[in-house]
Amino acid sequence: KLILLDSLLQEMLARSLLAVGRRGMVCTRGMVSNLNTTAATTTEQDLIVEYLEEENHGIVVFGINRPKAMNALSKALVINLTSAIDAVKFDKSVRVLILRSHAKGAFCAGADLKERAKMTPAEVGPFVAKGRDVIGAWDKLPMPVIAAIDGVAMGGGLEMALACDLRVASSDSRLGLTETRLGIIPGGGGTQRLPRVVGVAKARELIYTARVLNGKQAEDIGLVNHCVDQNDAGDAAYQRSLELAKEILPNGPIGVAMAKVAINRGSEVDLASGLGFEEAAYAQVIPTKDRIEALMAFKEKRKPVFRGE
Repeated sequence: KLILLDSLLQEMLARSLLAVGRRGMVCTRGMVSNLNTTAATTTEQDLIVEYLEEENHGIVVFGINRPKAMNALSKALVINLTSAIDAVKFDKSVRVLILRSHAKGAFCAGADLKERAKMTPAEVGPFVAKGRDVIGAWDKLPMPVIAAIDGVAMGGGLEMALACDLRVASSDSRLGLTETRLGIIPGGGGTQRLPRVVGVAKARELIYTARVLNGKQAEDIGLVNHCVDQNDAGDAAYQRSLELAKEILPNGPIGVAMAKVAINRGSEVDLASGLGFEEAAYAQVIPTKDRIEALMAFKEKRKPVFRGE
């Protein structure tokens, strides 16, 4: 069942989606919520947010859906992504988020250059700033975010994937930071995140040459965690990402969130400071009910039931 959230979005966000209830009106099993914050109702929604249920409960999927523009980041899409991110940010029942494409052959082609060409110089700055915020928002979310790259991921599209915790690419995907071809540089975090993922020397080479890699080449240098052969449906990377998400689901959500904090913060500083972040993150899990539940489950020889408390 599909619903358009043009008129309901503000009410839903005010209730933080939690009060509405996942298994109630909004997020029952199999329901997909389309976000469109523009004033005019369109027949094609550029972002589809799906809350999975049953054995996949706890997984949320953000699906970009601009096939005619290869999922390029437009003003409306940036607004929709911001709203969707805000909606899940404090939702404790969301344990894993997958960012995928509903446009076959394209993950995200970066900025919508046709739209940008029509902007005045005064409009470009604020739009780029908002786009940069959205691109970098994924590593600030408490839950792991997996980028399912089925197809083209160029410029801001790859920068968005770099901000995710894990990346899975299909064999026919194309990945690259190609901004130098346009006389500019990656402006959504690419010059900072790419070196942290593949190393400084390799990042320099890729950015200076504007080289485009396929999925296997990206896997070989550690740009993506996995490369999978594409299937007829064109969603092989999403299917592999779903498998990864299912592996994460049984684990303690607070522990996973604190591990993300420790890794993200620790990777930016020296080892001694990083160990300090780890110690601080560990201190957050000690008083949790989930930790006690894990100990009791071990003692009783059963699987723990974590509630994120």
